Amino acid sequence: MQLPSGFNDELRQSLNETFYMISVSLLFAIVLGTLIGLLLFITSNNLFPKNKIINKVVGTIVNIIRSIPFIILLVLIIPISEAIVHTTIGPKAVMVPLAVAFTVFFARLAQTSFSSVDNGVLEAAVSSGAKSIDVIIHILIPEALPQLIKSTTVTIISLIGCSAMAGTVGGGGIGDLAIRYGYQRYNTAVMIICVVILVIMVQALQMLGDFLAEKLNRK
Repeated sequence: MQLPSGFNDELRQSLNETFYMISVSLLFAIVLGTLIGLLLFITSNNLFPKNKIINKVVGTIVNIIRSIPFIILLVLIIPISEAIVHTTIGPKAVMVPLAVAFTVFFARLAQTSFSSVDNGVLEAAVSSGAKSIDVIIHILIPEALPQLIKSTTVTIISLIGCSAMAGTVGGGGIGDLAIRYGYQRYNTAVMIICVVILVIMVQALQMLGDFLAEKLNRK
């Protein structure tokens, strides 16, 4: 089966849209998700200013958003997307629900990463008189960094899948290309090319994430 006319240009544009969606959404997810995950960890750990109320409220909000399937979240956040980016279709509109969904997704992964740090190391620093902020910046975050890298890898791969899913509702990117040319026009070749590209992206990112995490673990 032949590829449609102008497919190379369409593919190039779709790749750019996918990269745009993922990079912007990932930036928000990592920055905000790390802060939320850190807050959840600190407010549940006796070595820091523990606060059950804040932990419960923030944790409940995170759990509620995480429990909503992404395809439904896409529709629910349409008014917010329109208010922020002034459109309800295309990569810009999809970035808002992607950022929301993966901020809370990464928040839980970040909390787990911080929880994996040996509590004895933190206790030793606190007992020596170090301030909480110093313990967080100089011990907790560096010790959790390898696990945070792995969490970032998982997040990016999941982001790729959801950005492709967003193509079903006109979100642009590789998913949109696969739906418009591969599914709606019954062009199997286009579908296969889009799937292969996504597989290569996922494998490359997984290998890079594993490599970086391993290098940090050896330090």
